Amino acid sequence: MNSSAVLAAQSNDASFADLWDELEWRGLIALSTDKDELRKALNETQLTYYIGFDPTAPSLHLGNLVQLLIMRRLQLAGHKPLALIGGSTGLVGDPRPTAERTLNTKETVGEWVEKLGKQASRFLSFEGENPARLVNNLDWTAPLSAIDFLRDIGKYFRVGTMLSKDAVSARLNSEHGISYTEFSYQILQGYDYLELFRRYDCTLQMGGSDQWGNLTSGTDLIRKVEGKSVHILATPLITNSDGQKFGKSEGNAVWLDSEFTSPYAFYQFWLNVDDADVIDRLKVFTFLTKAEIEDLAKQTAEAPHLRAAQKRLALEVTSLVHSAEAAQAAIDASAALFGQGDLSTLDVETLQAALGELPNTIAPLGTPITQLLIDTGLVDSISAGRRAIKEGGVYVNNEKIIDEAAVLTELLHSKFAVLRRGKKTLAGVFTA
Repeated sequence: MNSSAVLAAQSNDASFADLWDELEWRGLIALSTDKDELRKALNETQLTYYIGFDPTAPSLHLGNLVQLLIMRRLQLAGHKPLALIGGSTGLVGDPRPTAERTLNTKETVGEWVEKLGKQASRFLSFEGENPARLVNNLDWTAPLSAIDFLRDIGKYFRVGTMLSKDAVSARLNSEHGISYTEFSYQILQGYDYLELFRRYDCTLQMGGSDQWGNLTSGTDLIRKVEGKSVHILATPLITNSDGQKFGKSEGNAVWLDSEFTSPYAFYQFWLNVDDADVIDRLKVFTFLTKAEIEDLAKQTAEAPHLRAAQKRLALEVTSLVHSAEAAQAAIDASAALFGQGDLSTLDVETLQAALGELPNTIAPLGTPITQLLIDTGLVDSISAGRRAIKEGGVYVNNEKIIDEAAVLTELLHSKFAVLRRGKKTLAGVFTA
């Protein structure tokens, strides 16, 4: 089953009174405009809503996945999604808390717009009574002259209000300051909402809570220009157990493109989620029902060593982002690496990705196994390597090594070898 088939099989959880209650239970609401009005609009009307994704990298990442899945939840409830890829805002970049962004070329941004559009499209349905639409804000900003922009849009923004936004004030108080380019980002985002309101009757914008200042620029602009009230909803930021934000700016991004984070590494990431975080992750990143998640919470409390919740989380999210086949390949690879399956049945890409996540070394055929144990950090000396072999605790490609003088003689796919000490300590060997 591919990711499209996974999406087609989803539905919202009928155990909740309404969509707002489900979003709250899943921990997806940090801030919003008038709660009662927005709840009523979600329950009694068909909203057109949007989320923007800036092409500041060639792939979407984990933080974007939160937004893609909440878009999907609203679409399943009957609302109309607009996925905005920021061809113009991506050329500018929203202000980072620390320093100015490096501006990419127009050609690079254009390529990334295409890639991100294709990625985002996989999580939405473009058919039925509420089909999704992909939009690019370059379509309405490119024709604007600087004079038109300043006269028609800029006049509605007050500098004092712009300076008070958290992202701007943080930069003003830093040693780097802020350029007019990034300072103007909130105007562009506000203009996006105005254009989508005019073109598609879009009345809800969503995004991460760190974007609240940019989100409110749109509601303010629409109120001033059109005399109408519209909604915004911000989701909480997803953080590591140490409180650090997931995202490429922090250097720990989990990418949705298999070229940057392999399906195996992606699966392992979810499999390694802490017990304290796993239920919250299930709520945010899967379409499992409340009853299913509560059952997994019970299993985690009663038998945490079985990691039932983590296994289900890894299966669900990997199937969603990559495919059910990719998730199963990751499961099979994990089992085979630890001697519970046939390594020879793993395809080249999955095996290479798996070994790339382990300590590894490059060595030719004929290299002593004891030397490989040292080079991969599984032992710290030749004598320790010989002792490990003598004790029966060393395996190459799941075959026990019994000769202390043994050398590397066989490879998987003529390229790799899996080195294991004991039951759980693994390393990879690549040929030169």
